[in-house]
Amino acid sequence: MELRQLRYFVTVVEEANFTRAAARLHLAQPGLSAQIRQLERELGQQLLDRGARTVTPTEVGTAVLAHARDALAATERIAATVDEFAGLLRGQVRVGLISGAATEAFDVAGVLADFHDDHPQVGISLTEDTSERMLAALGRGDLDLALIGLTGAPMDSGIGMDVVLETAVVAAVAVADRTYGAEIALDTLREQPLICLPPGTGLRGVFELSCAAAGFTPNIAFEAAAPPLLLQLAARGLGIAVVPELTPAQAAAFGVRVVRIVRPEMHGRLALVWRADRPGTPAAKVLLGQLRIALGGKTTPSEA
Repeated sequence: MELRQLRYFVTVVEEANFTRAAARLHLAQPGLSAQIRQLERELGQQLLDRGARTVTPTEVGTAVLAHARDALAATERIAATVDEFAGLLRGQVRVGLISGAATEAFDVAGVLADFHDDHPQVGISLTEDTSERMLAALGRGDLDLALIGLTGAPMDSGIGMDVVLETAVVAAVAVADRTYGAEIALDTLREQPLICLPPGTGLRGVFELSCAAAGFTPNIAFEAAAPPLLLQLAARGLGIAVVPELTPAQAAAFGVRVVRIVRPEMHGRLALVWRADRPGTPAAKVLLGQLRIALGGKTTPSEA
């Protein structure tokens, strides 16, 4: 039995599919299947039920899964301990970012460049995804830290969090649209075609929670992961964009006018998150410390 076989087994269970697991592990599917079969032969038990569409652990596989995860975590702790005694930083740090997080206001690229200059033996893996999926990846151990948008929903108590930005959620309409004044009540948006970030993003979560509290489901006509595209669609008169607050210059550049959403006002928050209940690698700890200083966040109770 080899550690890599245990890692393969855990990944197949988490993905519930050999094809997705092979892609995540950067392996050919036949090779992955062969390694799992070899592990089953060595243990003398079938670990997985292989269905037509999904793969699930057998009763024995479920029992083995917990021990496999413990073994993999133990090897990571051993490597981290050796590195700490040697005073070396090496390995890889996995960082998640929401779309648009690396801006002039947040010089994430600069922090990563400085970290790389100081620790050239450490690789940095960047993932851009929705906040919801990155939180799930953080929980699985696939990410070491992430910069996400908060929805306001409760979050795992094992997540550490620094809020690094809070901004109002506003509406953006075409400059020529004079239907609304400087403000618009949330309830007024009930029947309007809206342009918004996709599900799983922090701003979308905040907006949907507020709409639910007001007793309606928003009419989302268009979705896009990039805020600039939302503004471009609004400028063409395709709906009302729900976006983070803009300066007058930013709004003018996109050909839109900002209308404040009131009763209630909503605020989006950007946060740096990490697993506080698990020992991170030395490299991840150092990068986390540098990002916390650079982003100037404030530690808050966990919420998503």
